[in-house]
Amino acid sequence: MSTRKILVIGSSNTDMTVKCNRLPEPGETVLGGEFIMGAGGKGANQAVAAKRLGGDVDFVCKVGNDMFGKNSVAKYAEEGIGTDNILYSDKPSGVALITVDGNAENCIVVASGANAEVTPEDIESLAPAIKDADIILLQLEIPIDSVVKAAKLGKEAGAKVILNPAPACSLPEEIYENLYLIIPNQTEASLLTGIEIKDENSASASAEILRKRGVSNTIITMGSKGAMLYENGSAVLVPPRKVKAIDTTAAGDTFCGAVCVSLSENATLSEAVEFATAAASITVQRMGAQSSIPTRNEINEITH
Repeated sequence: MSTRKILVIGSSNTDMTVKCNRLPEPGETVLGGEFIMGAGGKGANQAVAAKRLGGDVDFVCKVGNDMFGKNSVAKYAEEGIGTDNILYSDKPSGVALITVDGNAENCIVVASGANAEVTPEDIESLAPAIKDADIILLQLEIPIDSVVKAAKLGKEAGAKVILNPAPACSLPEEIYENLYLIIPNQTEASLLTGIEIKDENSASASAEILRKRGVSNTIITMGSKGAMLYENGSAVLVPPRKVKAIDTTAAGDTFCGAVCVSLSENATLSEAVEFATAAASITVQRMGAQSSIPTRNEINEITH
């Protein structure tokens, strides 16, 4: 069990997922199959993943005073996640509409709602929680100015600041120097660096660009090719576990949460990638977001 505090700052959504044989074309109606409603949002998914995998986790998000927000906060508390610093807005809570096809590919539309109301001033008000954290995990489903502020305050407080730059968008240069680690997927890394990532060499070249911007450690998740760890100028490709994927929703979030837990237990980055790869391999074999995130015991069963 981890003894170092993980603070996740990010989004909280309610996910509404429909599974169908194929994704619809524009203007087309496709009769789907199974419908699932559950808690989601990249921040929330990563907080839940870190907690289930053994982390000591606090979560900061902003929700509305509505059914979706209240249900979400209650669920986080049930998971054992610290919720004392959750913020509230007059705007509706965030929701995501997800379609998953027969090949486990997904299409997602997010209505950000209260997530878009997280301000740099909100982040300033969280200074005591930031100072208490050893690891701070961030994503991009809240306003970028607030993410930059959190990274800066985290670095100043001596925490290891980790950014999952998702959904993909360009980043202000000032954020890189405040990061201990960045975890993009292929698409996100390509957008950030301008290098089309096809293999280990192109991924390494992309990570080198990020290093020159100020972040020395990068993990690029590459789906069926595995994950590439770039640590202080040296690249290592960690192969994936061979499983049959049915839904990739939350796989990246599980991976990020798992990396944080492993680091909080004083593992090396290489060990953290191995642990996270195992965790994500379970997630992709299940439907849904938080409902698909495994527990520590499940990881132990496939790694020992």
